[in-house]
Amino acid sequence: MVENRLRKLWEAGRPAVNGWLSIGSPFTAEIMAGQGYDTITIDLQHGALDYAAMLPMLQAMRALPVTPIVRVPWREPGIVMKALDAGAMGIICPMINNAEEAAEFASFMRYPPKGTRSFGPTRAAFAHPGYGVSANDAVLALAMIETKEGLQNVEAIAATPGIDGLYVGPADLALGTSDGALVPGFDPEDEGLVESIRRIAAVARANGKRAGLHCGSPDYAAQAIGWGFDLTTVSGDSRLLALAAAASVQRWRDLVDRAATPAANEPG
Repeated sequence: MVENRLRKLWEAGRPAVNGWLSIGSPFTAEIMAGQGYDTITIDLQHGALDYAAMLPMLQAMRALPVTPIVRVPWREPGIVMKALDAGAMGIICPMINNAEEAAEFASFMRYPPKGTRSFGPTRAAFAHPGYGVSANDAVLALAMIETKEGLQNVEAIAATPGIDGLYVGPADLALGTSDGALVPGFDPEDEGLVESIRRIAAVARANGKRAGLHCGSPDYAAQAIGWGFDLTTVSGDSRLLALAAAASVQRWRDLVDRAATPAANEPG
């Protein structure tokens, strides 16, 4: 029977830190998976990659103790099932607005009689020994709450059978619930938006479900665990690369500019 490390972590009462991949590269995936994350999500929605890039990225992470998750582009059965067949142990589905959409998404995740998933675990059968219909109890369906309608219906979405958790997209949530008054981004401080984010976590917990939040910094991500979130994403490959490169270049310029100033060359 196949096991999901993330489920085991949660059952032990521990939260999870999630990494994010938007660069279509197996090498990048392997590097990120080796940095101590509990889970790694490949972003098929906004990432610069497709299924052909996703598959070798999943293969590159297999040797490392991370749970592979995929955010699919949309609530569409073909890509959900192909991502599961490729070996994803969790699926994040964007723009879930109501219980009907949540139930439809959940049905794509499981084999009959629990769902409508077609059987053909092409890579999953090799990547996860024991994979079969028992995967119904292992894979995780995470519905994104990121629209005004989704927030209004969050209780019904969380109560939907087959939905294992809610995942908050703060950027779209800011756009969708403020009539354009808030700038989309990570780690919001607006009181109303933070209240909505915390409410989503509380609703998930009240329904026996898990809650995840997309964050930009480890400080905010750790704070969100205190709000009741079970999984927080700390930035991602492209942003981490940009931040580290910018810091390195700035440090070089500061040192070189300091050495080039007349005061630095005068005798003490």
